[in-house]
Amino acid sequence: MKSRIAFLLLTTACLPAFAATDTTHGYDGNWMVRARAIDVAPDESSTVSVGGTVRVDNNVVPEIDLTYFFTPNIAVEAIAATSKHNLMTSGGADAGSAWLLPPTVTLQYHFTNWSWAKPYVGAGVNYTYFYNEKGGALGSANYKNSWGGALQAGVDVPVGDGWYVNADLKKIYIDTTATFSGGASAHVDLDPWVFGLGVG
Repeated sequence: MKSRIAFLLLTTACLPAFAATDTTHGYDGNWMVRARAIDVAPDESSTVSVGGTVRVDNNVVPEIDLTYFFTPNIAVEAIAATSKHNLMTSGGADAGSAWLLPPTVTLQYHFTNWSWAKPYVGAGVNYTYFYNEKGGALGSANYKNSWGGALQAGVDVPVGDGWYVNADLKKIYIDTTATFSGGASAHVDLDPWVFGLGVG
């Protein structure tokens, strides 16, 4: 994950070196639709009532997002994606799995100083719904839904005829409490990094 973050930061940092004189170029129209492949990589921390911790695996899934531009610089984006994650205790026991549906909305600022690329930053909120929970060594599980913040940085590169190639990085803050039928409970801060590549 560090290499992905470094790549995106390096790309953004290099933009001034390629700066063009076009400072008015914006998107054609008010709407942009993107399809991305995203890697959802939890950056988890946890506490378990019976001791130890739980680890959560990554998942690569498709994502659709819709962006509305109020101006060439100011936009709001909504994403739709769902991912399944498996849990393992620090002792190596299977702790089950759960699906996450985290609708996320961000308010964005798009930089339009360069004609060849349009970087952006954003911040917003997510609501995460957990479903299809499966139990494991700790018994059947129930996960509490959560509200949290979201941060974002990315870049759109125009390739002609209204099409763009996109790279996007989000930090989504998700925490939950899992209650197991065996009597244990676990509080987990998932806080995934979400790295996406796609077209719009």
